[in-house]
Formats: sequence, structure tokens, C-alpha cells
Amino acid sequence: MWLLALEACVAFGLFIFIVWWTMFQGRKPEVPPTRKSETSAPATPPATSSSPSSAEKND
Repeated sequence: MWLLALEACVAFGLFIFIVWWTMFQGRKPEVPPTRKSETSAPATPPATSSSPSSAEKND
């Protein structure tokens, strides 16, 4: 009987360890890294008016 309890405790401990280990893998750092050059391209491309708007599509 004590062997089953020991096995259950080890399995529970392994489960808790896996959850703890993977819990912080996707979290972003608190302070964003500094950029070395400010001359890089912007993160979002500029909006263009070449595509028709939704109002023009419904005519």
C-alpha cells in the first residue's frame, strides 16, 4: 500500500514540476531590450488606399 502512495506522490510531484517549468516559457521580459539602431523600418507598414473600402464593395 505504501508503494502506491509513494508512486502517486512521485507522479504528482513530476506533474507540478512540469507545470512550473513550462509556466514561464512564453512570458515576455519586464523591460524590453534596447534597440541598437533607430534607422530600421517601422513595425507596421503604412496604410494604402489602393484597395476599395467596404462601402464601395457593396454597391
